[in-house]
Amino acid sequence: MNDVTAIGSITRDNFLVLDYEVIKWPKAPLGKAILFPLGEKIEVQEVVSTIGGNSANASATFSRQGFRAACFGKVGNDLLGKEIQARLKKEKVTPLLAISKTLPTASSVLLLKNGERTILGYHGASNTLGTKDIPWSKLKSRWWYLSLAGGSDVLLRPLLVFAKKNNIQVAFNPSGYHLTHHREEIIASLSSLTFLVLNAGEAAQLTGIDFHNEQSVFQKLDAMTPGIVAVTDGPKGVTVSDGKNIYQAGVFQEKKLVDRTGAGDAFGSGFVAGLMLRQKQSRRKEFTSEDIQYAIRLATANATAVVEQIGATEGVLTKAQFLKSPQFQSLSIDIRPL
Repeated sequence: MNDVTAIGSITRDNFLVLDYEVIKWPKAPLGKAILFPLGEKIEVQEVVSTIGGNSANASATFSRQGFRAACFGKVGNDLLGKEIQARLKKEKVTPLLAISKTLPTASSVLLLKNGERTILGYHGASNTLGTKDIPWSKLKSRWWYLSLAGGSDVLLRPLLVFAKKNNIQVAFNPSGYHLTHHREEIIASLSSLTFLVLNAGEAAQLTGIDFHNEQSVFQKLDAMTPGIVAVTDGPKGVTVSDGKNIYQAGVFQEKKLVDRTGAGDAFGSGFVAGLMLRQKQSRRKEFTSEDIQYAIRLATANATAVVEQIGATEGVLTKAQFLKSPQFQSLSIDIRPL
């Protein structure tokens, strides 16, 4: 049996490092846009191709932290799908891949400059992951890490039913699409979770409370789930609740911001890996304050290491890299009663 299975999207990510002009564009969410001359050839400085998608990114973390990890998602019957399978195996991750007969593997082109990126994404086969694709017996493991994008969000209820019957602990990182289209379903699922991770905007969307009123957000989330809740807020760090205490921590200063892609997946999977490691050592299902602090440090370190390299998995930490770095053990964490 695997220690953990990551379930969700899988893509082939192609990063293009290039110089481009940024202009004001009021119609864009950030009020900015990138500018390319039509009909011209644009010089690209560097090309990096790697795997991506929530489940692939998370499974890399679990494997590098020493766990028996599997990755379940859907790819096309094509070269990209075969390359993803080979890369997962190289990461010592068991690929449990459904194969689409009609759609190609999901892929993205990411335009990268000074750590910021614009993503051109094609969801392809990954978005059609459904109940008929699930190899139920092969998915049995001690933990699941769920992040269901697009059409695969229909899997949440049947997966949680199976997890409960088979004593599988579930960590959940809902996608923006899932929150927007099935908020009530997510709220109904919270009682089945061991760990929930959101960013500040997602926490506000889920609770209907502005995250500036942080205390009220966590009180509402804690009333809905018995599990641990972590809310990330970019450079401000993370706030975590275990239903008794609130834990707040900042971020590690990266050596150089290269690429933000995958930072959220690195944090969420790093946190779960931390809980799993402490659980393995103590042989308890319940988590202590020390367990949560360890998970916060590992998650934050993992996210920092990822943004220092191009790609969502290239910088993922190994267990040895985390334990041997004095910097990663030094994160200050404030604790107060909820």
